[in-house]
Amino acid sequence: MATETLTAVATAAGGRPRRGGIRSNENLAGWLFVAPVIVILGLFLLLPILMALWVSLTDWNGQGNPFTGDVPFVGAHNYTQLFTEDGLARRDFMTSIRNNIYYVAIVVPAQTLLALGLALVVNNRMLKGKSFFRSAFYFPSVTSSVAISVVFLFLFANSGAVNALLGFVGIDGPEWFADSRGVLHLLFGVVGVDSPPAVLTDGGPFGLTWWDWLAGPSVAMISIITLVIWTTSGTFMLMFLAGLQNVPVTLDEASTLDGASRWQRLRHVTLPMLRPTTFLVLTLGTIGSWQVFDQVYVMSQGDPAKTTLTPAYLSYRTAFRDFDYGSGAAISFVLFLIIIVLTLIQRRALAERDTDRPRRGWWRRRVPERS
Repeated sequence: MATETLTAVATAAGGRPRRGGIRSNENLAGWLFVAPVIVILGLFLLLPILMALWVSLTDWNGQGNPFTGDVPFVGAHNYTQLFTEDGLARRDFMTSIRNNIYYVAIVVPAQTLLALGLALVVNNRMLKGKSFFRSAFYFPSVTSSVAISVVFLFLFANSGAVNALLGFVGIDGPEWFADSRGVLHLLFGVVGVDSPPAVLTDGGPFGLTWWDWLAGPSVAMISIITLVIWTTSGTFMLMFLAGLQNVPVTLDEASTLDGASRWQRLRHVTLPMLRPTTFLVLTLGTIGSWQVFDQVYVMSQGDPAKTTLTPAYLSYRTAFRDFDYGSGAAISFVLFLIIIVLTLIQRRALAERDTDRPRRGWWRRRVPERS
């Protein structure tokens, strides 16, 4: 009202209403406050990304300045050789993609379900010693991944604790970090398929045969998958626990009074309320799974037979070991696009549906009125 009165007075006096005023000062002050953050992010985040994008379009070998005319400009060649040109570069990249697909397909669902189960356990009001169990489940997540990777190297050694436990039940444990056989190939061997049929070896997409695509994660990759699931489930457990504590207790009590079983309460009350948390956990899990690097670097470095090679480690190896910085940067940007696409797919899959439409189920049934 005060602003409208001042505007009316200024107009009645024959002058034009002044634009800006207090609001313009607030906008200016806001931009001044966020300017340092914008400068820092632009200088240390956006600018390096643009520089790496330029490097991915060149044939820079790490010598000299990549932003001078002395470095050959190759355009999209570093990208096309990953998908269309026959050679070692495409084969290694597609092998890493295959390995990472199996890695994501196992790690993301397993760590999500395990984290949700642990959160449901520690959120139980009847559980004694909640603080102890929460700390115990979360402890692997705060431990250095390099230190835990070294410990797992000893656990999965040929004479380690894992093979010793398998020996107690009569199983001859494999050489975990030297066995390049895929678990699906091993299962095929159980049913008598020891050699691949010709239809699976004659051809395949992106330079790999169908038999290679159907190899499954190797025995060495299984050990890395086990490590990652154990170390990441604690962090996601805390996210699910925070989501569970935001679920109104009255909803659970009302569904119990309506005669819903524990499974029905979990399916129709708890999980729908956890949809935003589930999206967060799946998104972070997918991003982290496609960026796995440190465990591979410490435990296997892509061996045996490149069955633990991942795109993130391949990008590092191509740039800093083979001194092909252009191809290494191109691999990283392709990995970035893969993560963006998968995130958008997850967002669409977990988007809220139209809640105005009537739903069928026990929670929508009306109790008949008594006459």
